[in-house]
Amino acid sequence: MQGNLFELFRSRFPADRSRPFIEIPGGAILSYGWLESTSARFANALAAAGARPGDRVAAQLDKSAEAVALYLACLRADAILLPLNTAYQADELDYFLSDAAPTVVVCQPHRRAELEGLAVKAGISARVLTLGAEGDGTLPELAAGQPADVAPSSRGGDNIAAILYSSGTTGRPKGAMMSHANLASNALTLHELWGFRPDDVLLHCLPIFHTHGLFVAINCVLLNGTAMIFCPKFDAEQAIGLLGRATVFMGVPTFYTRLVASPDLTPAACRSMRLFISGSAPLLEETFNVFRDKTGFTILERYGMTEGGMFTSNPLDGERRAGTVGFPLPDVELRVTGEDGRVLPRGEVGIIEVRGPNIFKGYWNMPDKTKAEFTADGFFKSGDVGVIDDRGYVSIVGRAKDLIISGGYNVYPKEVEDAIDRMAGVVESAVIGMPHPDFGEAGLAVVVAAPGAALTPDGVIGSLKGRLANYKVPKQVVLVKDLPRNAMGKVQKNVLRDSYAGMWKANL
Repeated sequence: MQGNLFELFRSRFPADRSRPFIEIPGGAILSYGWLESTSARFANALAAAGARPGDRVAAQLDKSAEAVALYLACLRADAILLPLNTAYQADELDYFLSDAAPTVVVCQPHRRAELEGLAVKAGISARVLTLGAEGDGTLPELAAGQPADVAPSSRGGDNIAAILYSSGTTGRPKGAMMSHANLASNALTLHELWGFRPDDVLLHCLPIFHTHGLFVAINCVLLNGTAMIFCPKFDAEQAIGLLGRATVFMGVPTFYTRLVASPDLTPAACRSMRLFISGSAPLLEETFNVFRDKTGFTILERYGMTEGGMFTSNPLDGERRAGTVGFPLPDVELRVTGEDGRVLPRGEVGIIEVRGPNIFKGYWNMPDKTKAEFTADGFFKSGDVGVIDDRGYVSIVGRAKDLIISGGYNVYPKEVEDAIDRMAGVVESAVIGMPHPDFGEAGLAVVVAAPGAALTPDGVIGSLKGRLANYKVPKQVVLVKDLPRNAMGKVQKNVLRDSYAGMWKANL
């Protein structure tokens, strides 16, 4: 796909533009005609606010239909969308504005003064517009008088469509530059691979400042020309009540753990569904099995990251294996390499590297970092540790940065977490490496116990000693009520390291 991504989407819109695109539960039903005209007016409003082709448009917004229209408006205006997590605070926003230097910032109405001040502090001349959760604000006001069409763009292909910043847990955040072609290739592949049908309806409960909710979920719907039920946030009981009107659901593991905890999750509640997809964090095998037992559906787990969308997927037709993320996508090459860069045979654990048309164009303003993250033959070093089994299924062991080297031996936290998670009374666990005077590093296990479970730290360690090599057994165990997670449900191991640093030192 060499053209503009919006034009690809528009070629898939239903001929009858009055057909529904977004339904807000308890609210409006908005058509493809609304999306086409509103995105055009927004595109013209961005141009009126000073955005030129290649300029960045930062968006820190509540989830709304209008926020989706703004995404398409950026494509139509040849602007680069910079979606920002609504949880970001002033210091974080100061960095993003300084680094990306957007021409236009669109924010929640109550944060307008704050963003205007941050723009001045960042030394950028940005027009700050507002867009509220109900579709109100200065952007819609500016757009109201604009034409309801835009001339088709001649830009696209390798031109950048969006910059998505990493969470910055291992250094300053990096802005991954995704081109129109990157996004188009991944969307087209997923749309076909997951068997989208003319009558599909997506139940959308994800945030839209992230690859999963914005580019995976919404792009598949746009390519399909069908509707989605658009929930402002995830609520398990609301989602269960809406499953009967949907056919596809995409969620993070936290969504599924909350769904299976409800007595209302039954085969009858899922009567119209055909596909449940999980990603953005590892899905516990227990959750996978309980969901299947309660509903009759086997969750399809897949794997990807900001720098390229999706890389692998369990099959639509065929065995979906718990604990794996399936096979590489048809247009993606995936390999596992050792520390010396040598490609490892199946069954050996190493760093996952990927190459394909979906892989990003590099990190914004970081040419050296970009160069370092690619091999000489064009593979992106994901930083994830994984293994490919004898049938070709890929499993993620952990992040390279989470690898624990204890007494010279490599300890993969996921292996230890899996052993802990199988213990009676354990809900989930996270294993982190902490400095140790003798071993260099040693493991600390943070374990969530089920209510009323008779777990003790010594009991967990004692059980592991009979199941794992001694160097893999954590030196300490902490029992907690829950684990800290980011907006996409990923456990924040950096938060755990900081939280338990004092306790760890005191007990060495």
